Amino acid sequence: MRKIIAILCAGMLLALAGCGSGTAYKDGTYEGKSNVYVDESGDDAGNGYGVVTLTIKDGRIADCTYLTYEVDGTLKDEEYGKEDGRVANRDYYNKAQKANAACKEYADMLVQNGQLKGIDAISGATINYNEFEEAVNDALDKAKQ
Repeated sequence: MRKIIAILCAGMLLALAGCGSGTAYKDGTYEGKSNVYVDESGDDAGNGYGVVTLTIKDGRIADCTYLTYEVDGTLKDEEYGKEDGRVANRDYYNKAQKANAACKEYADMLVQNGQLKGIDAISGATINYNEFEEAVNDALDKAKQ
């Protein structure tokens, strides 16, 4: 019986040891960028890309900002979803702004979690999540170097 308990305890310790990312990051500020999102049809010229700026302090993610841009480099901000400076389609504008607001939520969750694991996509902002994940991985790869 003691042997079984010892084996179980050893297994639990090994499992706990594997819970952290195990990757050491150098302190500093790192920028990561996603590729331009292109829908499944491939006919679209793209729907923009995301840029993450991570601050690593004491080997951990201390701060994160996440912004998204149109393909031409225009920041997606409170004007995103408008046509010629006005809200032509209220539903489209509201969806665009909901996706835009998710950027801050993703960044805040990353700082709180300390890793991407455990952060779920927000309904209506899945493309932003995919770009966020790609940009974070790009920044963290740079922080490993």
